[in-house]
Amino acid sequence: MDRQKDFNRDSSHREKELVEKLVKLNRTAKVVKGGRRFSFSALTVVGDQNGHVGYGFGKANDVSQAIKKSIEKAKANMIHIPLKNGTIPHEVQAKFKGSSVLLRPARSGTGIIAGGTIRAIMEAAGATNVLSKSLGSNSAVNVVRATFEAASGLMDAKTIAKNRGKSITDVWG
Repeated sequence: MDRQKDFNRDSSHREKELVEKLVKLNRTAKVVKGGRRFSFSALTVVGDQNGHVGYGFGKANDVSQAIKKSIEKAKANMIHIPLKNGTIPHEVQAKFKGSSVLLRPARSGTGIIAGGTIRAIMEAAGATNVLSKSLGSNSAVNVVRATFEAASGLMDAKTIAKNRGKSITDVWG
């Protein structure tokens, strides 16, 4: 029982450290007999600034409910981005539908050179030096999905060596 209490305390402590960023808030109107009925959709990014980041998309009739839903989905949809000295380990490009994203490592002091959606993801992940380019469609949802596709394709030297059954010095010389 004590172990369960410790687990709950740790998980609540972790949730307090998460950074939540609203990427896009959209209002849609449906014309009904009495006038217009508005609904809202929210796209958010959540990260611990230590390599873990997730995104969520929520819809509701109220702005706060849409944001709350999207944050819950983002917390459940987290991935790990390997970071090395504040940047990504290698260049990667990925595509989702009409959007294509190119991510490149950058020297220290460069900062995050990115548009709003990619910048939100990289800041939430804890990257401090990244070069990026968004190609094709600039739809926020598709750019976020393409960025997560690219981030999931990033490989860490430790995991590559472990998968090959070798030490890091054997792999990189």
